[in-house]
Amino acid sequence: KGVTVSGKDTEDAKYAALKTFSESGLPSKVLDCCKNFSRPSPIQSHAWPFLLDGRDFVGIAATGSGKTLAFGVPALMHILRKKESVKSNKTVPRCLVLSPTRELAQQIADVLCDAGNPCGVKSVCLYGGTSKGPQISSLKSGVDIVIGTPGRLKDLIEMGICNLKDVSFVVLDEADRMLDMGFEPEVRSILSQTCSVRQMVMFSATWPLAVHQLAQEFMDPNPVEVVVGSVDLAANHDVMQIVEVLDDRSRDTRLVSLLEKYHASQRNRVLVFVLYKKEAGRVETMLQRRGWKVVSVHGDKAQHARTEALSLFKEGKCPLMIATDVASRGLDIPDVEVVINYSFPLTTEDYVHRIGRTGRAGKKGVAHTFFMQENKGLAGELVNVLREAGQIIPVALMKFGTHVKKKESKLYGSHFKEIGIDAPKSTKITFDSSDEE
Repeated sequence: KGVTVSGKDTEDAKYAALKTFSESGLPSKVLDCCKNFSRPSPIQSHAWPFLLDGRDFVGIAATGSGKTLAFGVPALMHILRKKESVKSNKTVPRCLVLSPTRELAQQIADVLCDAGNPCGVKSVCLYGGTSKGPQISSLKSGVDIVIGTPGRLKDLIEMGICNLKDVSFVVLDEADRMLDMGFEPEVRSILSQTCSVRQMVMFSATWPLAVHQLAQEFMDPNPVEVVVGSVDLAANHDVMQIVEVLDDRSRDTRLVSLLEKYHASQRNRVLVFVLYKKEAGRVETMLQRRGWKVVSVHGDKAQHARTEALSLFKEGKCPLMIATDVASRGLDIPDVEVVINYSFPLTTEDYVHRIGRTGRAGKKGVAHTFFMQENKGLAGELVNVLREAGQIIPVALMKFGTHVKKKESKLYGSHFKEIGIDAPKSTKITFDSSDEE
């Protein structure tokens, strides 16, 4: 994958990409979390030199690219340096990581807790859907890193329990997703609570105007921008994409026959995507009645039930899972062999995200997608994604036409730098039965 780096002084020799972990010159206790990897991932090797030098940073990289440690290791160094210079025994939050969903927040917390252990750096994960008690106790006992979703974090700040005035390293992960979910007011309010002199890091899979505006407002005027792959929509080429056009009534039968084909052993991991939480419940029940062992993650599920479903799926105890888009993005689910899109998502970006759950770490994967008459507005974009990845384009899909709607909000192709702030503002469509947390 190509990596593009742009920004002020990025050619400087001190910012050369790292080929090995030892080149970073970091203390062994900080590098302990990397011991299972042979070398830094592309985003890590490019991000670390800038982040360790205190630069503001925008990373356009997909999930599964090793981005948690790309910001996690520099965050640890930032905290250790601060602790040394302040000479106070009091542990206060110095790093904040904002994440759109609770699952992603928990996953980041798992990585950062492990990474922080050898350095004595403590983390807390704050998210809704579960009681505040234990989270409040952790905050009171003293933490260095706060990882959280915007809603719960804002609640705890307003209750006077979470104080971010010493936070000088801020990460917005999946920034596009966070704004898509309507969290912009919370994000702004939370950022205003942090230290005015701070290092800002943003990761996003896409670069919509709203994210661009947020970066302009809260970041140094010359952040470093690192793009892994292209900013245009591109699917992972290790995934075989099969698209079939069918009507709503035949989806259940077709899903069952695909499971008989792809999941006969009931041992390999298969992930089925639906659009709405109600639909997740219905498809799960339908499959259970037909004798399939299946779990699901969606917004109507209590937090503990989601966590349990996810671990049954991850451990392979129940390797068939149904998920909505909210529950899916950012989750590090290893070795999914097959993704089935029972319902086509609302955007082609989400399609690319969904199928990116398979074909990870160089393995091959299959993504099988149902496309219906009601999705025809996205046919042109889907054809482009299939064509770019050299996949077969079904005749029935071409019949919907290959016209691509002009998008105002999502992706400004690879020209995201030239976009003026006066470009048209995007509008957000909300669905009453949608899955937003």
